[in-house]
Amino acid sequence: MSLPHAILTALLEKPSSGLELTRRFDKSIGFFWSATHQQIYRELGRLESSGLIRALPQAGPVRGQKKEYKVLPAGRAELERWTAAADDPRPVRDPLLLRLRAAAVVGTAGLDAELRRHLALHRERLAHYEEIERRDFPAGERRDGDPLQHAVLRAGIGLETFWVQWLAETVATLPPAPEDRV
Repeated sequence: MSLPHAILTALLEKPSSGLELTRRFDKSIGFFWSATHQQIYRELGRLESSGLIRALPQAGPVRGQKKEYKVLPAGRAELERWTAAADDPRPVRDPLLLRLRAAAVVGTAGLDAELRRHLALHRERLAHYEEIERRDFPAGERRDGDPLQHAVLRAGIGLETFWVQWLAETVATLPPAPEDRV
């Protein structure tokens, strides 16, 4: 996924200012595609220059007021084109996995604490996703228009479940550090 397409998606859901987009990224899209405040503002400028979005007219003086953006037909067409395009799975690039590979060569000193920290973070994120699912997709209730949003959330839950299980297993099988052996 690319940032322009994430922004087009968010703006089609609801016209927003850059600040509102940043807040929305922090609460939803940012779980699987992160962007800084500066990246979002730069991309809004590019999208506007490309004719894919436009700032909505503002009532009153423009200076100091936030611009709210709306997707133009060309932006919707670009998002539709991108949505239908083929894209191969990407290889996993996770520094933690590289650290484990390196630890197999240089030793595991200090690795246990980092794995446990990651385990706690993934448990926390999993609990957060499960709370969102309970709140937004109550069991047994069918909500029109939401099955794809729920599918994305379920993917997040599945990934976090994998990480929690894998990290717990890895911590349990980690050889003791040399200072722990006596």
